[in-house]
Amino acid sequence: MNTALKRTPLYESHVKAGARMVPFGGWEMPVQYAGIVEEHRAVRAAVGCFDVSHMGEFEVEGPQALASLQRLTTNDVAALEVGQVQYSLLCYPDGGIVDDLTLYRLAPERFMLTVNASNIDKDWSWVREHGAAARWRNVSDDTGLIAAQGPKAEALVGRLADRDVTGIAYYHFAEGRVAGIRTLISRTGYTGEDGFELYVAAVDTPRLWSALLEAGRGDGVVPIGLGARDTLRLEMRYALYGNDIDATTNPLEAGLGWIVKPAKGDFVGRDAIEKVRVPGPRRKLIGLEMADRSVARHGYAVTTPVASPTVGREGAPTANTIGIVTSGSYGPSVERSIAMAYVASAQAAVGTELGVEIRGQVRPARVVKTPFHPSRVKK
Repeated sequence: MNTALKRTPLYESHVKAGARMVPFGGWEMPVQYAGIVEEHRAVRAAVGCFDVSHMGEFEVEGPQALASLQRLTTNDVAALEVGQVQYSLLCYPDGGIVDDLTLYRLAPERFMLTVNASNIDKDWSWVREHGAAARWRNVSDDTGLIAAQGPKAEALVGRLADRDVTGIAYYHFAEGRVAGIRTLISRTGYTGEDGFELYVAAVDTPRLWSALLEAGRGDGVVPIGLGARDTLRLEMRYALYGNDIDATTNPLEAGLGWIVKPAKGDFVGRDAIEKVRVPGPRRKLIGLEMADRSVARHGYAVTTPVASPTVGREGAPTANTIGIVTSGSYGPSVERSIAMAYVASAQAAVGTELGVEIRGQVRPARVVKTPFHPSRVKK
């Protein structure tokens, strides 16, 4: 069995820059360069560049493209105008999530889906099976993707672009050239900061990467690894497939009902999702803030609170498990330990006191309003 990790077109650039490389979703990716906290704060304060070329891209076109996508995805594709982007889901018939994705309307009968790297093969089989009436093309290997995120991202991309990028609205895109390279310039991202995701031919990716880092030197631009990408998205409560959502997750449990549009007509998973809408999901994805410096990690049990932090010893107060942590870390911008977790709906209200079991101890936590950090995207 071949288990060799894939590499993006920027692999050599990462190694040359001293990045620590790790396996991620079948790819060899940079987890950090200078350090996760330093990189996180650079994005919040200035601008950072992310290699997201491991993501998958599928193009679909033809007279049946719209109908196929309406059947495949949960959001209303008919509401999408040319030049606009939509966040959506692929679901199984039982309502579980195949993947979350962004959907681009490139032309009246031509679209592009951007899917998660670890799900490319699974998603490709799924869309071909359930959207066979349209013409599909998997362009993942031919496509490079760089994200420039942060309050100085617009100025950086604008200096290199052959068009005015200030006029590109949030979740819209335009085609042009950046550093002389043909680029789809998308005002989207995974950080909660303003910025762009830049789609280019795979062969052109290293040249664009170098141009962005060189042109942004005066702005304090730095390359950003997967570690800071994770803490940035966690502060925004953005779901990560495989952690916060997966095949066992109903979109309504995850707070993704806003991208489920049953009024558009039938789609895969519609009936199962609607059966949960009333009386409501039995569990909900919530934000947790730890009361001390302890860090809740993926897989830790969420419990009812106890009178004081306890070790499992005879006579100590006990706690009942009511959920599980899906993502957790120290949040460098909010300067506290935060997490996302599924808990029983009865314990999901903001302000509810809970506990998280960490190495045999129940540590105090509280349900808080999310996002943990305010969004600063340009709308």
